[in-house]
Amino acid sequence: MPDRSEKNMMEMVNAKLAEYLPEEDIPQADVITAMRYSLLGDGKRIRPVLVLEFCRICGGDEQTALPFACAVEMIHTYSLIHDDLPCMDDDDMRRGRPSNHKVFGEDTALLAGDALLTMAFETMLSEESVRLAGAQRASKAAGYLARAAGAHGMVGGQVIDLMSEGRSISLETLKKMDEGKTGALILASAQMGCVLAGADDRRMAAAENYARAIGLAFQIVDDILDVTGDAQTLGKPVGSDSGNNKCTYVSLMGLENAEKAAEELTAAAVEALSGFGGEAGYLIELAKKLAARKK
Repeated sequence: MPDRSEKNMMEMVNAKLAEYLPEEDIPQADVITAMRYSLLGDGKRIRPVLVLEFCRICGGDEQTALPFACAVEMIHTYSLIHDDLPCMDDDDMRRGRPSNHKVFGEDTALLAGDALLTMAFETMLSEESVRLAGAQRASKAAGYLARAAGAHGMVGGQVIDLMSEGRSISLETLKKMDEGKTGALILASAQMGCVLAGADDRRMAAAENYARAIGLAFQIVDDILDVTGDAQTLGKPVGSDSGNNKCTYVSLMGLENAEKAAEELTAAAVEALSGFGGEAGYLIELAKKLAARKK
């Protein structure tokens, strides 16, 4: 699938996200502005695109999947706002501009993240979403995202990350952390797309294998870029992992082995989609692009 289709998908997601957060003259406008600042900023939109594309290649309607794709991006954005707070990673820059709390203050940033988290479930369980997807598929998709966002997923991975600062951890623990912190939402995105299309078990398993592979590869590449990248290209600080005494794939495996692992995972992701034939062309190119990215 050509780049134009990716652009179209991103534009569709961005337009729908803006619909959910219109600018209004209301008493709580400050928190809405903070939510819009991070949600509508420049992002890769990987997770919502996965929802849309897996729904499509499994025979579903992307318009049915669109509210759920937006919900995943809301969850992802809330996590970034909270990650940047001084009590967490204490990062001043995100996506090439000041972090949410640097613009709106820590209190409003915290509430903006909370509001995006709850808006995600409001979106998935709205009358529109249930009408489009059907109650059973809508609730199942929301369930996948709920688990991915919580203590057994993204939040759990962040807890392991916090507990591991300044300590030596095993490669197995690092993978477990990243399966939650980074991989859980990527996995849920693929699962949601499949569920919304009514995919069978075989296609669901293939999608899950693909998502797990690109999720881990994504984090390994992140660790590599923290060593080899530059702040201007990345839009965020580099070298923060070593500065915070964090174990990474580079520190545990070495740069060359980390690069090899990312390549092998990307190949595994491509292989996982072999049963989809030509329909999976975009997802195959996405896996390769994520592995080769510079930011």
